[in-house]
Amino acid sequence: MTQPVSLGGRPMMPPPGAPAEERLIARFRSQARGLLWSSLLLIAVCGATAFFYDNLPDGFQNWMLLAVAAVLIVVGVVIPYFVWFSRTYTVTTRRVIVRQGMGARKRREISHVRGYTIGVHRGILQRMQGAGTITLSNGMDTALQLVNVPNVTLVHEALADQIEVNQILAHRDAQSLGDTDRS
Repeated sequence: MTQPVSLGGRPMMPPPGAPAEERLIARFRSQARGLLWSSLLLIAVCGATAFFYDNLPDGFQNWMLLAVAAVLIVVGVVIPYFVWFSRTYTVTTRRVIVRQGMGARKRREISHVRGYTIGVHRGILQRMQGAGTITLSNGMDTALQLVNVPNVTLVHEALADQIEVNQILAHRDAQSLGDTDRS
């Protein structure tokens, strides 16, 4: 089901004073380019294990080789994957939410209505891949960083649009409340 749209293509705004429904705009993770080294390590460990299995020098046994390979895979492949997988960025029509952690979850939010500055930092590799790091700062709390955001220009534009729309709605609602106080 889609929401109704006005002639300009933007969603229709709710009537003054009515609460606006919170809708999901985007949910994404950071780019997985940091997992390149983990995948190369996995390939190297599997290849070395296959080569040295039943071909070890005297004094070493196959179970030792398998134990070392398992430790390398857990530390160098599984843990980095879970660290990457545990961080999620969510942009809704009301706020930006950053969730991270597997067991104990850490969650930070920043509201569009209060307004914030958007800073974008892009290194050379990030520019080549279309990624970047977005920093959201409202001037009061510590800055919220969205690290290695894929398609950073699109996310930047969506965030700027949401700030504008939410501040227009807040201003309009404040004006309509001010009009009812006068009468």
